[in-house]
Amino acid sequence: QVQLVESGGGLVQTGGSLRLSCVASGRTFSRYAMGWFRQAPGKEREFVARISWSGGIEYYADSVKGRFTISRDNAKNTVYLQMNNLKPGDTVVYYCNFLNGLAPAFNYWGQGTQVTVSS
Repeated sequence: QVQLVESGGGLVQTGGSLRLSCVASGRTFSRYAMGWFRQAPGKEREFVARISWSGGIEYYADSVKGRFTISRDNAKNTVYLQMNNLKPGDTVVYYCNFLNGLAPAFNYWGQGTQVTVSS
């Protein structure tokens, strides 16, 4: 079955950086686009970034464009999210998933990783 294990979150000051990682298994990783999503308490999960199966095409939500960079290592079944110039509004739980277009391909989520940006 699909397994998604996110890590790398933590507490950082405004303007700081973090690098999130997600190890995905249960499907042929290199055949799927991968994405990052985030969710604040009481709100719907929102799309953050997408990377094509080959890693050649990236797409970002307007709210993170120019600050976040998504990448992947197909040999390690891992997708990354480099987050720079973090803002208090980025304080949420981050999740990864296999993608179908811009939507999650599977109705399964890992535990996520909490990012907290202090002002």
